[in-house]
Order: sequence, then structure tokens, then C-alpha cells
Amino acid sequence: MEASYRRGRAAGAAIGASLVAGGVFVALTVLADQDVAGRAALPWRADPYHTAIGLAELVVPALALAIVVRLFVWRAPGGPDRAQQTVRAAGTMTALVGAALAFEWAAVIGATDAGRHPAPLVGLGVTSLLVAVATVLLVRSRRPAGAARRWRRDWLGDAALACRWTPLPRSWTGPPAVDAVRRHALALFVGASGLAGAALAGAQSIGEQLTDPLLIGWYFVVATASLTAFCLVGNAVAGFVVRPAPGRVRRAVEAALVTGGSTSLLAVAFRDPARAAVGLGPVTSVPTMAWLTLGTGLGVAVLTAAALLLRTPESTGKATG
Repeated sequence: MEASYRRGRAAGAAIGASLVAGGVFVALTVLADQDVAGRAALPWRADPYHTAIGLAELVVPALALAIVVRLFVWRAPGGPDRAQQTVRAAGTMTALVGAALAFEWAAVIGATDAGRHPAPLVGLGVTSLLVAVATVLLVRSRRPAGAARRWRRDWLGDAALACRWTPLPRSWTGPPAVDAVRRHALALFVGASGLAGAALAGAQSIGEQLTDPLLIGWYFVVATASLTAFCLVGNAVAGFVVRPAPGRVRRAVEAALVTGGSTSLLAVAFRDPARAAVGLGPVTSVPTMAWLTLGTGLGVAVLTAAALLLRTPESTGKATG
């Protein structure tokens, strides 16, 4: 009992520290975005730094919100699964913030005028310290030896439990609805990513005053593909929706979505350095940008699916994220 209590306190401390680090990161990033004059002078506003920071800026608030909502049902049945999954989600959030900070530090080191902007550097140092503290606490609260390897509870079930306190119809949150979502989890991930991608493309077109439909469409596809990849990876790590073990086809499709979406995002971030490395100039047209980024991602996705379909035997497991 005492060991379980200590593990619970360690998990709570790690989750709380991660939320603080993520909140400070998002707050400082939003404040920097509001300062139009100072934003242009930040050394990490250009790629490849900006792409990594933008992903964290988008995903960290969503993960933080999901964690906070889950805390409302923290003492419901299924505590061990809930603690492990929430710590993993907090670890994912902290890792994203840490990666974004690493890109920011790299931009600062490579900038010749970094010393002229002390305020962002102070915020960067404070956030880095908070991430370091959260990382130490997360390591201390890692899953103990002998803990269950297959989850019986997930975030979806907790969300349905929390929705019972709302005026939503019970038919929307009852066991049949939850089971239906579990059966179509991939469609849920793709649909949610598409909605977020559309919102991002719309915000980008308004904020940057974009008028080229091809450029807006390219932005939407890249955002949707990369967010779908993150949803699948995040689900495997934190168990947002516990599903039956995948068969050969589903495993190949999901692996292709992960590798294709991730590759497309990397191609966006490193398009100019990669072209410069082979003696080519920066991308100057939308068709070239689309071919370079989405074409690369599509090629990697096709190769991944083909390799798995040809070599992977049919799964015999019972449950997976």
C-alpha cells in the first residue's frame, strides 16, 4: 500500500511538472507571436526551427487539455492504467517541448545577433529548466517492474465517464458508442487531424494573407498527414484508444501513415538545407514544394506499406493501442 501511494505521488508530481513546463512554453510562444515586430527578429522563426516549434505549439496544448480533463476522473476504477498512460502522455508532451527548445537553442547558437534579444533568451532558459525538472520526475515515475503490459482502460472510456456529468445524450457516451469509436479509431484520428489541418490552413491563410489555393491546399495536406502520424504514435505510447491487435493490412496502412506523414514534415523543415547540400537553390514555387515534400512522404509511405505487406506475418495478439 505504501509503495503504491509513493508511486501515485511520484506520478502526480511528474504530471504536474510537465503541465507547468508545457504551459510556460505555450504562454511564452503565444506572447512572442503577438509581438509582430519582435517576432521577425527571433532566430528560430525560420525553418527548420520553425516547423519543429510549430508542431509543439499545436500539440502541447491539446495534450495538456486531455491530461487536465482526465484528472477529473482520476479516482475512478482503473487507476494503475490511468497513471501509466497519463505519465506517458505527460512524457510525450515534455519530449515535444524539449525538442522545440533544442531547436530554439540551435537557432540561438547559430544566430549572429542572439545577444540583442535578452528577453526571449531568459524565457528559453526558464522553460529549459522546467523541462529538465519534469524529465527527472518522469524518469522517477516510470512503470515499475512487473506492471501490466496490456491496458484495460483508456482515455476514451474516461472521456465517456466524464461526459456523464454533461447534458449530452447518454446514447452518445454509452458503451455502444465507445465500442463503435474503438472499432473506427483510425477514421477518428484521420478525421480529427483533417479538422485541425483545415483550421490551421484557414488561420495560416488569414494570418499570412495567402491567396493561392494550391499553397493553402498544400498546407492543409501536410498538416493533416503530420497530425495523423502523431495521433497514431501518441496512441501507441499513451493508449488514448485501446484497440484489438492490428492485422497485417492495418499494421501496414498505419505504419505507412506514420512514416509518410513524418517524412513530409521533415521534408518541409529541411527542404532548403537539403537542396543546398546538393547544390540547388531554395524552393521558389508551390508545385516544386508540393512535389518535394508530399512526393517524398508518399514515396516513403508506399515503400513502408509494401515492405510490411510482403514480410509481416498476420498478428496473433489480443489488444494494442
